[in-house]
Amino acid sequence: MALPDAEQLCRALAESIRPGLHPDTALVGIHTGGVWVAERLHATLGLKTPLGSIDVAFYRDDFNRSGLHPQLKKSDIPFDVEDRPIVIVDDVLYTGRTIRAAMNEIFDYGRPARIDLAVLVDRGGRELPVCPRWSAHELALPPAQNLQLERSGAGILTLRLIDA
Repeated sequence: MALPDAEQLCRALAESIRPGLHPDTALVGIHTGGVWVAERLHATLGLKTPLGSIDVAFYRDDFNRSGLHPQLKKSDIPFDVEDRPIVIVDDVLYTGRTIRAAMNEIFDYGRPARIDLAVLVDRGGRELPVCPRWSAHELALPPAQNLQLERSGAGILTLRLIDA
């Protein structure tokens, strides 16, 4: 199966988001792939509010089953969340559990005016009622396959299909 070009998807996602931006919209990328996409979007859209990033490991509902991820990252929200429109950015949307965890973490920082979701790829398979406002690509995958965003040493983003 030929996968779409991740760099082109980032550009298309930015252009679909642009009309829905408010002057004080803030992007929050989910570690790790969502942060990479959010960095591209932030630069392309020329946003003034600094980019935020979160690691949702402690907020996952399966934390007790899977334990800590070995590469735990620090969450960084360098702006006031209160009454601000927030766009959560992730690379691949699957079950919706990561997004639920991200919203829980954001509310620990304050009450945003609204939260929207932008994803590079929506692969279907939802377990929770989560729907992106913006998605650059939809791709139906069986549960036995995963889609992973990778970044080369030169910073180039690529999508890779992995058997689970």
